Amino acid sequence: MHKERRKNRVSIWVKKEVLAYEEELKTLQIELLKMQNHIKATGQKVLMIFEGRDAAGKGGTIKRITEHLNPRGARVVALDKPSDTEKSQWYFQRYTQHLPSAGEIVLFDRSWYNRAGVEPVMDFCSQEEHKEFLHEVPEFEKMLVNSNIKIFKFYFSVSKEEQKRRFEKRRTDPLKQYKLSPVDEKSQGLWDKYTIAKYSMLLASHTDHAPWTIIRSDDKKKARINCIKHILNECHYPNKIEDTKLQIDKKIRILAHDEIKIMETEMSLKKNS
Repeated sequence: MHKERRKNRVSIWVKKEVLAYEEELKTLQIELLKMQNHIKATGQKVLMIFEGRDAAGKGGTIKRITEHLNPRGARVVALDKPSDTEKSQWYFQRYTQHLPSAGEIVLFDRSWYNRAGVEPVMDFCSQEEHKEFLHEVPEFEKMLVNSNIKIFKFYFSVSKEEQKRRFEKRRTDPLKQYKLSPVDEKSQGLWDKYTIAKYSMLLASHTDHAPWTIIRSDDKKKARINCIKHILNECHYPNKIEDTKLQIDKKIRILAHDEIKIMETEMSLKKNS
């Protein structure tokens, strides 16, 4: 019997860094559960917005954040393209019905910021609609904060080379082909337009009451870990892990005002080259 069991076993080699990542992730997921319990007990309302270029790793990070949370108090919102009725409504209207209630965490996998990125680049909205959105969004978010909603806004920043590599993987992997859309296919050719849209969005909507946090996501594992650490650092709850285990890699987590300066330097160099 024991010999049969041994025959059925297969040796698997796992890199040390993978084991270290899994161990750290589990520790952070336990902290997320503590945080959720406190949010539920105190009736807090938490909204997390995840934006970024296609294949930047937003969905994978959301999955790790919610993996062990109580689904009764945490939900993911990923809206499809608006219906004809929704197109006729106030732009923010279809998003407001999904905002968190007391004791709830809501994670938006893309959000109203579609109008700051995909829509103007792909000509899904007019220049005037884009301009109006950038003018209105700080006030809209101020209303949410005044209604005691805590807002996290993450922009996942992937390099052009890494995005291309991930698109190629999606084309060849049957389990990932569903992720590849016509919009994705055009992303590489429209890279510079998306960069300008990102810059305009950060300038207009990075505010004291609803700041942006940039996550460098070429390394998916580091992006997930540092995103979760940022969330935990910004939330107070009982029996929190020691600060040393929540230290952030400042090469991965970038504050938005620093990202704006980096982008301005890069655009200036490109213009003068």
